[in-house]
Amino acid sequence: MRPILMKGHERPLTFLKYNRDGDLLFSCAKDHNPTVWFADNGERLGTYRGHNGAVWCCDVSRDSGRLITGSADQTAKLWNVQSGQQLFTFNFDSPARSVDFSVGDKLAVITTDPFMELPSAIHVKRIAKEPSEQTGESVLLIKGPQGRINRAIWGPLNRTIISAGEDAVIRIWDSETGKLIKESDKESGHKKTVTSLVKSADGSHFLTGSLDKSARLWDTRTLTLIKTYVTERPVNAVAMSPLLDHVVLGGGQDASAVTTTDHRAGKFEAKFYDKILQEEIGGVKGHFGPINALAFNPDGKSFSSGGEDGYVRLHHFDSDYFNIKI
Repeated sequence: MRPILMKGHERPLTFLKYNRDGDLLFSCAKDHNPTVWFADNGERLGTYRGHNGAVWCCDVSRDSGRLITGSADQTAKLWNVQSGQQLFTFNFDSPARSVDFSVGDKLAVITTDPFMELPSAIHVKRIAKEPSEQTGESVLLIKGPQGRINRAIWGPLNRTIISAGEDAVIRIWDSETGKLIKESDKESGHKKTVTSLVKSADGSHFLTGSLDKSARLWDTRTLTLIKTYVTERPVNAVAMSPLLDHVVLGGGQDASAVTTTDHRAGKFEAKFYDKILQEEIGGVKGHFGPINALAFNPDGKSFSSGGEDGYVRLHHFDSDYFNIKI
């Protein structure tokens, strides 16, 4: 499994996202320019120029026609994937941290950071079919809890929104009314900031990663804790294989502490865990800094990781990976 090293970003990676067909990979970084790559050979297809702050997050529509990005420049932007043209800019009063298209791509949920006196917030925007008809109005605005919301995603059938962030509590909101339906309890929940949140392919469960050095698997409807994966370092990114019962955790210590350790200490590897048995089954080394982003190709045959070192590493699995028996 020789990785393909994808050079193109000048600053640390923040987010990776494959399109539904698995032929394109979108990367976000602190260098203002979201980038799209061929997912099989790592060739760079183009960049989306227009943000003037770190880009924290992106999502791509089901038909791979639209890209949405959220940035520290206090905007979220809609783009034409093919041409790179900016279609619309949603303006906010604080950085846009997380973006996620609904099933059907008619809505998008965008979270904004607390800033000055403003609390964190979850915004639901209607996404028009024609860019000319797009408006910036929110269909729903949920004033968030204390601290940053690092990730908000749609629940089953777009009926709920699942959010998590700095206060370590996972919340499920009603996407029509904005009412809080459930929240994770202090006992079974994370103890520190939740950095990442990803849904399973069928949406029945989701995985969260946290600075408390663990990742947890939850039932989407009931918010019941199903599994816990414990590691030795803060978790910045998580991913779930759509094909096998594997979860991958990526992390490392804070960027501020990076220079104090040797990269050969193996702190910067992507760790694979058995989803059911909760035990570590392997690791993939390579990054020279903490892993900030992970994504599985929808076909389950490859995955990519993005690091503090500014590289995206694309790994195609060997055939023996699919025959792993524990």
